[in-house]
Amino acid sequence: MAVTARRCAALASYQEISAFLAEIERRAFKQAMFAVRDEQGALDIVQDAMLKLTEKYSQNPVGELPMLFQRILQNTIHDHFRRQKVRSTWTTLLSALGKGEEKDDDYDPLETIVAKSDSNANSDPAQLLEQGQIMGVIEEALERLPLRQRQAFLLRYWEELDVAEAAAVMGCSEGSVKTHCSRAVRALAAMLTSRGVSL
Repeated sequence: MAVTARRCAALASYQEISAFLAEIERRAFKQAMFAVRDEQGALDIVQDAMLKLTEKYSQNPVGELPMLFQRILQNTIHDHFRRQKVRSTWTTLLSALGKGEEKDDDYDPLETIVAKSDSNANSDPAQLLEQGQIMGVIEEALERLPLRQRQAFLLRYWEELDVAEAAAVMGCSEGSVKTHCSRAVRALAAMLTSRGVSL
């Protein structure tokens, strides 16, 4: 009972969390800037990390906040680079299949296409903006895919599962996963072309 009372007394109050976030905000921004070299991206990362800390760990003792925040910040930076890698992979594979090439339903583009670098350190802001707009169109197009095609596509190209893992999750054969992926990629490439997107 005494241990519980001491722990409750040590829990962070709203004012303490606010003071902690105000204290570390500038350092966190610099850390994110060093990692991603993009001001807007760094701001988004820091805001996301602060929100996660507040939403998930506001009941933790004040002394635990610095380490928790660092872990959250590093994970958020990692997620940023993962999203960049995924976007690069998606636009690359859709570009490869958007040129009118005929492929088997058994063809899995992820097995032959190498993703671009997962760092955006040298990316032109105009290219980043264009890539973001293309991603918005891709996300809209994904919602229009049949369920199984969408599942296979997301498991392979977002969750980065291999064919066998995706087949296990979906409860189907590896060949079916490849078929669903191939059809999804072709359908997405066609939808993008119809929207005037040149990959």
